[in-house]
Amino acid sequence: MINGKLIAVVLPAYNAERTLEKTARELSDVVDFKILVDDHSQDQTAALSKRLGIKTYIHDANYGYGRNQQTCYREALATGADIVVMLHPDYQYTPALVPAMAAMIASGVYDMVLGSRILGGGALSGGMPLYKYIANRFLTAFQNLFFGVKLSEYHTGFRAFSRELLQSLPLLENSDDFVFDNQMIAQAVIFGFSIGEISCPAKYCEEASSINFRRSVKYGFGVLATTVGFVAHKMGVLHAQRYDSKGRKVTPKYYSDNVEGL
Repeated sequence: MINGKLIAVVLPAYNAERTLEKTARELSDVVDFKILVDDHSQDQTAALSKRLGIKTYIHDANYGYGRNQQTCYREALATGADIVVMLHPDYQYTPALVPAMAAMIASGVYDMVLGSRILGGGALSGGMPLYKYIANRFLTAFQNLFFGVKLSEYHTGFRAFSRELLQSLPLLENSDDFVFDNQMIAQAVIFGFSIGEISCPAKYCEEASSINFRRSVKYGFGVLATTVGFVAHKMGVLHAQRYDSKGRKVTPKYYSDNVEGL
């Protein structure tokens, strides 16, 4: 808890058995709730999560990274958490920064905080492939231009959110795939939420999950499509439910049959 606000860390997981314990052990005591959603892993991720005392939910099929996050946020909101931090359990991002990111939300200054691998200038030294770094910089500059904001990175998987933001964004309108992350930032901009950043080192190693070149290309085109949809909606050329306050939202009262709780 920080400033009287309850903090939940959500861990969207798929085959994270090798790195989960290391990630969980380094979480700060300020974290009130730890929640893992296993997207039908082929290893013992869910069993290990349960042994570590983490509240664990299991999808009955591999629905994708975006759907995993939807379940994460629904269950986090159900706990009553005021601040929700998403941390990948593959140890690519350091758990040590969870309190700092949560504090930026607890201060009331920001509604979303991104852990940027670019701000500290260590992305390449941390092992980020050169083609991903170049694509990251290009897509970020492209979206800054059309979104009217100035972020150092849109593509990090380390994020913190206020409860108000998670309850307001129509997250169920987003993709089940990796572009969910990018669509969520676009929604936050449309809805007028404040976005902050913190420098975050990242480690690319054998255990860390990372999408391959083909999936990266698909993600890149998804980012471009998100930008086009954003601009079209703002100009009134095309109405998108993703940017409509009446769009489908994640709420604690929404439960589906595809999730088993442990």
